[in-house]
Formats: sequence, C-alpha cells, structure tokens
Amino acid sequence: MCSGAMIEADGLTRRYGETTVVDSIDLAVREGTVCAVLGPNGAGKTTTVRMLATLLRATSGSASVGGHDIRRNAHRVRQLIGLTGQYASVDENLSGRDNLTLIGKLWGMSGKRARARADQLLTAFDLVDVADRAAGRYSGGIRRRLDLATSLVANSRVLFLDEPTTGLDPRSRSGLWETVRELVADGVTVLLTTQYLDEAAALADHIVVIDQGRVVADGTPNDLRGHVGGRTLTVRPRRPRDLPLVQERMAAALPEALSSSRGGVRARIEDIDGIQPVIDRLAGLEIAELSMNDPSLEETFFRLTERPSPFPAEPAIKDIP
Repeated sequence: MCSGAMIEADGLTRRYGETTVVDSIDLAVREGTVCAVLGPNGAGKTTTVRMLATLLRATSGSASVGGHDIRRNAHRVRQLIGLTGQYASVDENLSGRDNLTLIGKLWGMSGKRARARADQLLTAFDLVDVADRAAGRYSGGIRRRLDLATSLVANSRVLFLDEPTTGLDPRSRSGLWETVRELVADGVTVLLTTQYLDEAAALADHIVVIDQGRVVADGTPNDLRGHVGGRTLTVRPRRPRDLPLVQERMAAALPEALSSSRGGVRARIEDIDGIQPVIDRLAGLEIAELSMNDPSLEETFFRLTERPSPFPAEPAIKDIP
C-alpha cells in the first residue's frame, strides 16, 4: 500500500455467491487530489465505493480511509467521509435549508450550529435563491448541488462521488465540475466514478480503469494513452481524386489499420520513425495534411475495455457493518 495516501485499497474483493464483482483491486489516492474510476456498466465501480464508504463488507482484502481501516474502524471512516450516490438522497418535501439543517443535527450539531452550517453551504453552492423552496421543485442540476452540499455538512475531508452528473445538462455538469475543483483546492480528496470520459479528463489527477471487476490500467490521462501504445498518422491529399493512390502507397508502407476519414487516410504507427517510409512513398503527390496524434482518452478506454462484461447489474446493498 502507498504510504501517505488518503484512500488505500489492497486486494479489495467482493463476491456474491460464485460471482466476483470486485476482484483484488489495489488503489491509492493522494490527499487533495481527484481519482476517477472509469468502467462500463457492471464493472464494479459502485460496489468499490460502497466498500470504501463502509456500506458494504469486503469479502477479502483490506482498505483504509484517512489511515483508518474500513473494517476495524468503520465509525472513524464515516466521520471523515461524504458520499453522493447516483440518485439524489435529499428529502423532497423539505426545503434545501431544512435538508441541510437536518443533516447537521443528525451529525450531532446544535440547532444554531446546524443552521449556520446550512447557511454557509447554501452560499457556497449558489443555493440561496432556492433555499426555502421544497427540494422536490428543484431542477436536476440544483438538486445534485444540494445533494453534494449535504455530503459536506460535516466538513468531510474525503468525498465519494458515484456518477454525480448522470442525467445533468451541460451547464449543470460544468457547474458541478467547478464545485469539485474548488473543494479539491481546499484540500478535499475526491474519488469519482463516472462513465463520462470528458469528465475524467477535466477533473482527475489520476484515473483507474476497471473492467470485469479488475483494474486493467491506472495512471494519469497521458499515462493511459501511453499504456495502450500507438499513435495515429493522418494523411490528406490536396486533390480528392488522389485519395485511392494515397491509400495504396500508405498500405505498402504501413499495412496495418488503414482507414479513410474526412478525405484522408489514417493508420496506426508505433513511433515517429514510422513516418519516414510513408513520406518517401508519397513523393510527388500534393499533400494538404500530414499529422500524428496520440490516442484520445476515448480510444484508450475502448481498447482497455474491449471485452463485454459478463456480470449483471451490481446488487443492492445487503449488509451494513
């Protein structure tokens, strides 16, 4: 395990009967950073969050949050964390202010302190104008902001966000991203599960890709692009009628993975040395574009998770320690 990490997991595993939903996951998240956990449906993302948040017992392996073991010191872990699940957990019949005040009282705050904390969060999350309106009348984006605010009533230093922007419009997503950035700048550690590659690229210092319950890759976005290897070379002739000739000559130099795209020809090459044979064979043709790009995060994700997951949707919570 990584010394000094705020969230750590070593061989974390969860089985349901004969089905292994999370299979020996190792994880290390540094304090004050965002770790994004990517994976297709059923990959084990939510189950991993539930175990780390002490809502679900691990079958085997170990993990800690803030130095506290999730099994032996679950109550200490719960004092450190905030959790925003895939669905808003606020009471729709209460106002935003009353939701926050109620959570504060449940944390053991006095009425005065709970109301003061509610006012702080209403301001921080730009909810003052709707503070006294029933949460059931909020838009999806506003409700998610309130949901996030409730998870921070106790000044949580670790925040688990399980697909927090699912179903939100682009403006609401962007606003939530900015809120997360502000929290991290204040020292909060965030573990974010998401299916949105742009979200991971925009927020994450570190990305873990899970497929079929296992970690298949981890690192920075650039690390992951390098992990799958290969770059894309694009050649576009100035005259469209030369496209078949370009494709023929490129095929002779790079016989693998040729494809046509927007009036050009694309091919995957392993390194920059592969360009020279292509240039030699294109001599005499007028070329409008010759470019080389690293794999996109989307390409990387699909190459890392190319096999469909055999697992059904993740089971509901069945046990709480």
